[in-house]
Amino acid sequence: MSKIAVFPGSFDPITLGHVDIITRAIPLFDTIIVAIGTNSQKKYLFSLNERVAFIKETFKDHPSVQVQTYTGLTVTFCREVNARYLLRGVRSAHDFEFERNIAQLNQAIAPEIDTILLVSQPQFSHISSTIVREIIAYKGDAHSFVPQPVLNHVAPS
Repeated sequence: MSKIAVFPGSFDPITLGHVDIITRAIPLFDTIIVAIGTNSQKKYLFSLNERVAFIKETFKDHPSVQVQTYTGLTVTFCREVNARYLLRGVRSAHDFEFERNIAQLNQAIAPEIDTILLVSQPQFSHISSTIVREIIAYKGDAHSFVPQPVLNHVAPS
């Protein structure tokens, strides 16, 4: 049976912290689906197509990393793609408490799906998409926070 993990998020934009979690998880799973959740009520800095393109370009040399979009419950999406694992990154104790609660709720809804938490490396623990969006929106230097495909888009050379 193939080990499929879903790494869900809005990825607006994908950050080096996300890249680190995905890269470290590649040896653990046969397939990692970076699942971009869509919410019509939320305002995004980057379009869905841009976010998909950023992730595909970032992981173009890693065929086990796929990108898909979804709406609705993440565990429902996991079932649709036959994923038994939810992959999440944790930057702080606050993140851990939040992710633990979500994992326990998901376990109650879908007991066949396990949540795997990877702790952020210290050099990435301060990076959040929310802060990065502000830096980009105000034309700040984001090179320490996002992968090259995002940089190419916001500051073309």
